Amino acid sequence: MKSKDIRKQFLQFFETKGHLIVPSAPIVLKDDPTLMFNNSGMAQFKEYFLGNGIPKSKRISDTQKCLRVSGKHNDLEDVGFDTYHHTMFEMLGNWSFGDYFKKEAINWAWELLTEVYKIPKENLYVSVFEGSPEENVPFDQEAWDIWKELIDEDRIILGNKKDNFWEMGDQGPCGPCSEIHVDLRTAEEKALVSGKSLVNNDHPQVVEIWNNVFMEFNRKADGSLEKLPAQHVDTGMGFERLCMALQNKTSNYDTDVFTPLIEKVEQITGLRYTPNEINNISEEQNKTNIAIRVVVDHVRAVAFAIADGQLPSNTGAGYVIRRILRRAIRYGFTFLDTKEPFINKLVEVLANQMGEFFPEIKAQQQLVTNVIREEEASFLRTLEQGLQLLDKVISESNGKIIQGEKAFELYDTFGFPIDLTALILREKGFELDEAGFTAAMQEQKNRSRAASEVSTEDWSVLIPGNVETFVGYDQTENEVKITRIRKVDSKKDGVLYQIVLDNTPFYPEGGGQVGDKGTLVSANETIEIIDTKKENNLILHFAKQLPENVSTSFEAKVNTDLRTSTSKNHSATHLMHQALRSILGTHVEQKGSLVNCDRLRFDFSHFAKVTDEEIKQVEDFVNARIVEQLPLIERRSIPIQQALDEGAMALFGEKYGDSVRAIKFGESMELCGGIHVKNTAEIWHFKIVSEGAVAAGIRRIEAITGAAVKNFYTNQENILAEIVTTLKNPQDTIKALVSLQEDNAKLKKQLEQLLKEKIDGLKNVLSADFQEINGINFLAKQVDLNMSATKELSQAIGSSQPNSFVVLASIEDNTPNIHCYIAKELVAAKSLNANAVIKELGKYIEGNGGGQPFFASGKGKNVAGIQEALSKAVDFVK
Repeated sequence: MKSKDIRKQFLQFFETKGHLIVPSAPIVLKDDPTLMFNNSGMAQFKEYFLGNGIPKSKRISDTQKCLRVSGKHNDLEDVGFDTYHHTMFEMLGNWSFGDYFKKEAINWAWELLTEVYKIPKENLYVSVFEGSPEENVPFDQEAWDIWKELIDEDRIILGNKKDNFWEMGDQGPCGPCSEIHVDLRTAEEKALVSGKSLVNNDHPQVVEIWNNVFMEFNRKADGSLEKLPAQHVDTGMGFERLCMALQNKTSNYDTDVFTPLIEKVEQITGLRYTPNEINNISEEQNKTNIAIRVVVDHVRAVAFAIADGQLPSNTGAGYVIRRILRRAIRYGFTFLDTKEPFINKLVEVLANQMGEFFPEIKAQQQLVTNVIREEEASFLRTLEQGLQLLDKVISESNGKIIQGEKAFELYDTFGFPIDLTALILREKGFELDEAGFTAAMQEQKNRSRAASEVSTEDWSVLIPGNVETFVGYDQTENEVKITRIRKVDSKKDGVLYQIVLDNTPFYPEGGGQVGDKGTLVSANETIEIIDTKKENNLILHFAKQLPENVSTSFEAKVNTDLRTSTSKNHSATHLMHQALRSILGTHVEQKGSLVNCDRLRFDFSHFAKVTDEEIKQVEDFVNARIVEQLPLIERRSIPIQQALDEGAMALFGEKYGDSVRAIKFGESMELCGGIHVKNTAEIWHFKIVSEGAVAAGIRRIEAITGAAVKNFYTNQENILAEIVTTLKNPQDTIKALVSLQEDNAKLKKQLEQLLKEKIDGLKNVLSADFQEINGINFLAKQVDLNMSATKELSQAIGSSQPNSFVVLASIEDNTPNIHCYIAKELVAAKSLNANAVIKELGKYIEGNGGGQPFFASGKGKNVAGIQEALSKAVDFVK
């Protein structure tokens, strides 16, 4: 059975059981501050388990793109070395929100696996929670009793808290779970060792494929458990592992989920991948297999993340994506001998393979290919630089053991992989101080962990039920009551309080727009709201202190100055998006944005630099819409398909509900939940202040509106006035500037000529100062030149004499510099090395430098040390 048919059959089965089939949420989470990526099937449904939202159906099923490469769920370093861990994987799941429970979940799981997929019952084992007396959670007798009606009791395993009690996090909904494991070994292997003893023991052919979680508890901040108001079911089945079982393979990578990608890698590299059933392969072939598994796994994770809107970068989620891709590149570089970008060529295969069910990968194929290609080229250059830096570290080492701190600096600062460092060192006869590297790495992790450490107390609920609403589209002031509060303590921000209001006018950060600020005012006090965010469908207002009386009524007041400026920038972003598509082409798509009160930032897909003429056209287009005084046409809660049919733009990587909000200014129409001006005239004026590249095929524009534009032009006028004053108030300022540039160019040429003559003169004078020492023409002098001219002079005078050894020093901007020229015949005959000379003499001027054996330069801090350095130079030729 092909993988696409396995997926379809799963969804069709649960559709017959009354489940609503929903699409996968984006792999990148943009509006959940607690997670970078969707790491499980239930992540997009968290608000329903927490009781903060109402699902479209009490029964839902889907396949969810998941990424596990950070935090608690981190499989990255296992990927490639075994046959069943992945970074990106599909999680097939079915959910019940307060509807069915254990009986239905277990029976349907068994029916699907044994009757629909026809997995032999004798290949399956199940586990149930053994109980936890210390937490007063009993043995799951109900699950045991259900299972024993379906499977022999000797195939039911008792699982401990680690394996059979699932938790969303340190706090939140949780409960016992019942796992299903499949034994894919041969009959001979099964006869020798029972599969029961191999469950949850990391055996590559005895693996968990499905987990049924029965959510009935809430984990509180103090670690205690309380019963949830309703019981829920959360299941997850690993799609790749299921395909392995149904396609009679012993490795996920031997299924048609991965074989098309593997075949492409084989075609590119000329190497061959060995299927898992082939035994006794060589160590070299095993390394090739691991590298190919790493590449084909990682390209899936990176490609889907980029398609969902997350570009590789140096921070946050972007750093994780870059790290995954770089791991694939270095495995290809080291073990597949790929010295040119090649991973990008796999994107077409992936898009053809998965585009039917995940259309985003097909739609974004060209962008994904471009970004990966550029990242590959960049990191391959980094690897080349790293090899040179590693050579430098080796040359400066006194022994055969390279300090771990030096290796960590290469890893941390330059991104040079530690395993590649160790491999190269071994090849060159050196050894890595692994303990030192590990210590340096751990120290950095401790610093990072301490900086991001957060403790969150339980909610104190003042008004029960889902009574929170947002009224900020219509009001900026409103009478409110506090419904719940909690304390959050972090190393970064200190102690803050999160406050939830019954009907708030504060807009929570989302869709690129920052959250509102403002105040809560009662009869006796004013509480400042410093930020507003959304988490699990709750709008959280952040404050540094709580009101003395949290039960009283308050007047919630949004800072309208900040909001007004922000709304101008947000509406201008929509108009600019329309302008870019009109002027550059309809290939332009938004790839990220930031809208605050100061400016707007807009990332978009485009293949070339936006020219000055095109920037002017975009500005003119937006300003024309401002002059037209286009009114805001806002439509709330319209069906998404209707909005799309009417021409509204939806963004890839965004999660939309069945009902959406559409914002229209003239011909510009987008799905958007943000705050906007009532009329484009309020924007006043639009000005682009910068344009540049973010990644391959991605450009970034920053722009300003309103008062910021006034300030921009006022500043430009002030600069112009200063220039006019400096030029002595000429009648024609431009003509005066051109004349000044021409005069400067003439003077520069004259100075260059004078300097050349001075160098020639010094060359003739200094030629008489050479001393013959041991057959070497030696010269060490200080000259009155800048660093560049001193370097030129040392090379010129050195090449004018046979067997020359020249050291010249000078001072520029109170900084000493020193240069050494050694004739190439001396380098060969007497093993002299200019690089070593500069490193030694550099000590006297408190500096360093380097170069080649026949010429090297350096500079330092101690001018007074020049003479001593010159006097010591003769020691090299005696």
